[in-house]
Amino acid sequence: MRSPLFSRRRSLRAGAAIAAATLCGSLLAACGGDQDADVPGADGKPVTLTFWGWAKGTQEVVADFNASHPDIRVTFEEIPSGNAGGYAKITNAVKAGNAPDVFNIEYPQLPDFVSQGAVQDISSLVDDSLKGKYLPQAAELTALGGRTWALPLDVAPQTFFYRKDLFQKAGITVPRTWDEFRGAAKKLKTAQPETRIATFFPDDPTTFEAMAWQNGARWFTAEDDAWKVNLKGPETGKAADYWQKMVDDDLVQVQPSFSQQWTASLQKGETAGYLGASWGAGVLKANLGSAPGMDGNWAVAPMPTWDGQPASGMLGGTTFAVSKDSKKARAAVEFATWATTTPEGMKARIDSGTSSSYPAATALLPVAKKAFDTKFYGGQDIYGLYAEAAESIKPGWTWGPAMGVTNGSLKDSFGKVAGKTDTIQDALTTAQQATLDEFKNRGLKVAP
Repeated sequence: MRSPLFSRRRSLRAGAAIAAATLCGSLLAACGGDQDADVPGADGKPVTLTFWGWAKGTQEVVADFNASHPDIRVTFEEIPSGNAGGYAKITNAVKAGNAPDVFNIEYPQLPDFVSQGAVQDISSLVDDSLKGKYLPQAAELTALGGRTWALPLDVAPQTFFYRKDLFQKAGITVPRTWDEFRGAAKKLKTAQPETRIATFFPDDPTTFEAMAWQNGARWFTAEDDAWKVNLKGPETGKAADYWQKMVDDDLVQVQPSFSQQWTASLQKGETAGYLGASWGAGVLKANLGSAPGMDGNWAVAPMPTWDGQPASGMLGGTTFAVSKDSKKARAAVEFATWATTTPEGMKARIDSGTSSSYPAATALLPVAKKAFDTKFYGGQDIYGLYAEAAESIKPGWTWGPAMGVTNGSLKDSFGKVAGKTDTIQDALTTAQQATLDEFKNRGLKVAP
């Protein structure tokens, strides 16, 4: 059966065409970069690449690549995750002319980096046989206007992680719908007054965006030669009202994402669940694996939906892009290809014990499944669940070309939601206007 994700092609192609026309346009030289003719080891010395990223298991990937590729030497620098300052660091380095050769970018931010002329067009280095190794939906998220701007590492369908023992103690069954989720949250709070079912992250709008995506929202739509922006549609409004009430009724924790406060809350049993994505299994295992009472008590379930039928958005997902000024694109693409399409590259990442990536290269799924130790999850077949979740990702979502501004505005306003001085609906209104203003500043046409 054809995956629903294939139906995203039409909207993505339209968005890509407009992005190429309106984003690159006069920036063509910057967008295209200078394709190099470097041949690793041609002068008898290895090509040295600088690489910035934050994805779990990356250090191990780089070490294995260096051990097996004497002609290319990758120097890795771990930077904060994108939302925690990594994107600002990369952007500043690009502006200063000292960016690394290759760096990680999540799918939502890639169009923004292309629009700013920060990454190279690597189309001439990515042939059809390489593209064919990736899920079409992943490959399309790295393409704009028929050009390739990055190589995809993973896809990230939404997933619900929960404490089996705490659920059992409170007499809670795993919720299939959002109504059941709210009911379970109330029951858990009554049974264990200090414990909440999950967390609202005021510093991370991407989690909310995935909720809107799951409900069929379309924040950005390509129409002819313009962008339509709609952060205030009914699908988004339904998700906003739901989470506003969960916050107002004190049914979820309100804590910064992946903070010490959040981790401590999980360790103490004050938070019994995590609304995340496929990569979250590695995050929880890495943060909680050594804490008493955690091993074997966590489990993975499909994300609750509005009607009980499978549906998912995508939360994150990482790519490898080559910076605009790098003269080593050929070697950079060789490294990125190895990291994203070979069993050795995927095994190195998953064997680290900190990564649970769902590979964009479909042939690597058995490798990832075999490499990830699921003892922390009671031996559960989590990759089987991921595969089903990936099949249920809602079609039609397109990322806009100024997500840095959109997300920055949401993050600022979500902080006010946490302080009870603003609402999620207010945050969406503010972010929509900030996005439209940025489009105007960049000369992007907006549909009425």
